[in-house]
Amino acid sequence: MNQWPGVKLRVTEGWDEDGNHLEESLHYEGRAVDITTSDRDKSKYGMLSRLAVEAGFDWVYYESKAHIHCSVKAENSVAVKSGGCFPGSATVQLEDGRTKLVRDLREGDRVLAADEQGRAAFSDVIMFMDREPRARRQFIVIETAAPARRLTLTAAHLVLVRGGNSSGSSPLMSARFASSVRPGHEVFVSEESAREDARLRSARVTRVRTVELEREGAYAPVTAHGTVVVDRVLASCYAAVEQHRWAHWALAPARLGHALAAWMRPHRQRATEEEEKEGRERGMHWYARALLRVGTWLLHRDSFHPLGLADTETSAS
Repeated sequence: MNQWPGVKLRVTEGWDEDGNHLEESLHYEGRAVDITTSDRDKSKYGMLSRLAVEAGFDWVYYESKAHIHCSVKAENSVAVKSGGCFPGSATVQLEDGRTKLVRDLREGDRVLAADEQGRAAFSDVIMFMDREPRARRQFIVIETAAPARRLTLTAAHLVLVRGGNSSGSSPLMSARFASSVRPGHEVFVSEESAREDARLRSARVTRVRTVELEREGAYAPVTAHGTVVVDRVLASCYAAVEQHRWAHWALAPARLGHALAAWMRPHRQRATEEEEKEGRERGMHWYARALLRVGTWLLHRDSFHPLGLADTETSAS
């Protein structure tokens, strides 16, 4: 039954011949389209997005108030693989003040994070939810101007923004999928060399865009606090479901296991390079995969990001 009699699909942008997009845009590959309804009624855009997902688009989101962006991946592409990750070239701050590339992080490294009150805290890396050194992914780039910061992460990853609701880690913060962050939202940023207990400041988002990065890899480190400051912007360690607290609670066994291992082996010697290499599990961690599987049994499909279930669907096929 036609719910919108007389309303047609309106395509505002398909193949770009005028060079109006960034060099990485999928509009130059014939894999992206921007759509609205013919009457431009924004109240219909939510349903239009759902219809686009059901039609088979791999990537659907509100790129601006004026239209919905939809794109498809190439048959041999893993660019829009699900999950929440940062590119390998992103940086974190260590407890001694040095910075380290995300791709070089190891379990046990203490990195800058934040507690539930938004205060800086150094936290152990307890595991990697996902680690794909050769992955080619689409990333969301969130930029601020005062101060200038740039956070790059996948669409299904959670970002902590100012304003409280039940999905956040405190009344000061709420968790949003990176793909739903918009200019005007406020994210939390650190100074160049943050100290323990220093309060992170808020910064207004000025620009959000999509890029596809090759040879960067995709990494999802998890800290004991459940948060991590990447490229001096605070992010959640979790993804797929827009509920930071639920995800943090679900990782309690992993935190306990890490704490017990650290207590039982306080003086363990550094592993050899070969042992470290063997211990670096590639792909999605079995615990993360199990949580996603259980989540699909307990939660409605709409609880997940549109890209948050691709891994479970792939493994089931």
